Amino acid sequence: MALPEPEPGIILNFAYLWHDEYSAGADEGRKHRPAVIVLCAEGGESGETIVTVLPVTHTPPRDPRAAIEIPLRVKQHLGLDDARSWIVVSEGNKFVWPGYDLRQIAGSRDFAYGFLPPRLFDKVVNAFSAYFNAGRAMIAPRD
Repeated sequence: MALPEPEPGIILNFAYLWHDEYSAGADEGRKHRPAVIVLCAEGGESGETIVTVLPVTHTPPRDPRAAIEIPLRVKQHLGLDDARSWIVVSEGNKFVWPGYDLRQIAGSRDFAYGFLPPRLFDKVVNAFSAYFNAGRAMIAPRD
């Protein structure tokens, strides 16, 4: 079972740590969930790859600007459930690839569901960038 290459737009199975849990002192996500890589960057002298992921949730956002809904057709293509889901763009987790929080998908040897379509990924990146550039994105370090 090989890990995928860390590429923007790929959706991983990940033990995501919500920012409110991180702020309360937790260091482990309570639930594995899909999370999309939104940023990959070479970091430090060792050339490590630093990855930022955004979580996927079934909970509708309180602020519609804080999340992008995943169309049902995309969810079906990725092998996700049929319930409405959103990619949260107001917070994320940042870690050195591959980190400790990647998880195999239940019943599979894979760690990734696949890639978001380019237009949807661009929409996610633009929404995340707006939060990040305004200083409102909450990023929990996971190392």
